[in-house]
Amino acid sequence: MTKTASVVAFDQVSKTYGAVRAVDGLTLTLRPGETVALLGPNGAGKSTTLDLLLGLKHADSGTVRLFGATPREAIVAGRVGAMLQSGGLMDEVTVAELVGLACALHPRPYRVGDVLARAGVARIADRKVDKLSGGQAQRVRFALATAGYSDLIVLDEPTTGMDVTTRQAFWATMREQADQGRTVLFATHYLEEADAIADRVLVLHRGRLLADGTAAEIKAKAGARRISFDLDAETDDASLRALPFLTALDTSGHTVRIQSSDADATVHALYGLGLCPRNLEVAGLGLEQAFVAITAAEEAKSK
Repeated sequence: MTKTASVVAFDQVSKTYGAVRAVDGLTLTLRPGETVALLGPNGAGKSTTLDLLLGLKHADSGTVRLFGATPREAIVAGRVGAMLQSGGLMDEVTVAELVGLACALHPRPYRVGDVLARAGVARIADRKVDKLSGGQAQRVRFALATAGYSDLIVLDEPTTGMDVTTRQAFWATMREQADQGRTVLFATHYLEEADAIADRVLVLHRGRLLADGTAAEIKAKAGARRISFDLDAETDDASLRALPFLTALDTSGHTVRIQSSDADATVHALYGLGLCPRNLEVAGLGLEQAFVAITAAEEAKSK
């Protein structure tokens, strides 16, 4: 197999739909063995980015290369497996028949039984595809995406409809894929999955790459920390909103939750108000809060 410096390379890629610029000068590189989460609010350009990567759409400008080739060339060579939200599954065939077809078409196929077992659908192999639950259908899509040896696996909202146990089993399987040197790229709205699974996080906003780094680096980029505490009596929100470096405030009964860009200064001022906070906790933002903070700051810039 030919060694390449990158698995995926976007170079100044743009795609518009009428007046809407879905992808705007996107440049990024994915390397072998990475597990990468693609995050962004609705309309950020995630689906269009994946469609461009898979050759389902063509860029208006810029280039998309997979393993140094065009997306179509890489896919025909069997180097890419994809699990997408869009598109239905064939009706009137069994799970085993559909997976068997996918294996037969792959240049480097796995055994059908192994694919069924890995995807957790061996028990429903004889069931008609149109009789599956939402979670079962997702697992079948995963089986189709991993019917053969692919160097890149692309997943669009892969665990939608799965219960907690199935989701955990799914990600355990994906970790095995990454440990074997494959690159895994997944788009998700479950930010806790990105935090727990991805070793790299990409944040898209209005078609542009807003942040790129580990989950810890994305959290640090938000530049804020969480402060939570209890008060013996309810306090006027106006007093709390006057605290310095405050970026967000939430009060629920006697419990106060704050986000601050300078937690030390905020806590110092809190005591200066004459308040006596109990159960005071100061912590970094979770990935979800950091994601919201980063995208909100970008929205504020554009106004």
